[in-house]
Amino acid sequence: MVIVKGLKTDILDTLADSMSKISAYPERHHYESVAKALVEKHPSLKEPGSGKGWYSWFHSLKFKLGNYRQKLAAAGCPEVVINKRKGADAKGKRVKKSKKGEVNYCPDPPEGQDSENVEEKRKMLEVEMLKKDPDHQLVEHLMIATFSQRRKDIIGDQPLVAEVLSRWPALFLERQIRAEFKRVVTTDLLECFLDGLDGLVPRLLVVYKAATMSGKRQALKDILNCLEKDDTNERRRTAALLGLPHYLSEDPSDVIRMCDAHGETLDAAMKGMQVGLLIGYEGPERDAVPGEVFNVAVVVEETIVLHEMKDVPCSFAMLMGIIYSMNLEYPQAMKYSFEFLQRVLMKIKPEQASARVHGLRNKLLRYKL
Repeated sequence: MVIVKGLKTDILDTLADSMSKISAYPERHHYESVAKALVEKHPSLKEPGSGKGWYSWFHSLKFKLGNYRQKLAAAGCPEVVINKRKGADAKGKRVKKSKKGEVNYCPDPPEGQDSENVEEKRKMLEVEMLKKDPDHQLVEHLMIATFSQRRKDIIGDQPLVAEVLSRWPALFLERQIRAEFKRVVTTDLLECFLDGLDGLVPRLLVVYKAATMSGKRQALKDILNCLEKDDTNERRRTAALLGLPHYLSEDPSDVIRMCDAHGETLDAAMKGMQVGLLIGYEGPERDAVPGEVFNVAVVVEETIVLHEMKDVPCSFAMLMGIIYSMNLEYPQAMKYSFEFLQRVLMKIKPEQASARVHGLRNKLLRYKL
């Protein structure tokens, strides 16, 4: 079939419109699958003399989506607007696009809702959170209604955590961290994290043990030795998580810290922590895996945003939830550990794992327990 220019434009416009409703920033394999499906559905659109028959459609779609994003930006699409450079000659990094498997990264506001209406609901939410016993059903309703504006604020303005705590205090309730994660990723945070962890703990501990046979990795060996004293399921989970950065040759000292519940001051314990966990333990001895956890807190920018958690595995899950809710980068010192938690343990965008994480995943699959 000879495809006239007008017909090709109509086809590309229709495809671009449909694709942008799913994501304004498709990846290479998305373009390929759409182009391939097009010529399979309509064989007359195949390119003559081309091995695949859809390669030029693939390139045309990429250019068309680029032009289509300009139209979306002009129409005020939040996700496209915040990723646009400020002026033609602006230098430096633009706001980063979704890259951790977010489904609703920066959604459009609900139909018929304006900024004044949303701000009114945000203020209602702020007032409700001042109460000693807030109405959680009302809080949930208001958090859903203000989701689009909150994501726009956090992704577009990149505020400090103190400002987010002031404007959106409900975001740091444990139940709302789970709810926000589900709104962003459409997956239950605790269920996804703990189920994935339980499936990997036996293999991870075997891999850690094999890595300590050479006499090196003393920190990893200390963690495994703690299990000889107390081999409960919770301790095994904790050992698997605390051992991960040591196995991946990372330094967790600025991300995971332990402090005596009745000793060090919080300010000294949190100094220099940008994102991480502060584990308060009780007892005279400080083991690599704390025997009695008094309190675990999530810290962002040297500020405690969530505390009074009693076990390390759930605290790790809440930390992941806050990273997604706040659109934070993974801490550089443990970027491979957090990537492993996302792509292997939680199975969010598993196909995009780095070589180091992919290598550990393959090693785990070789062990049959």
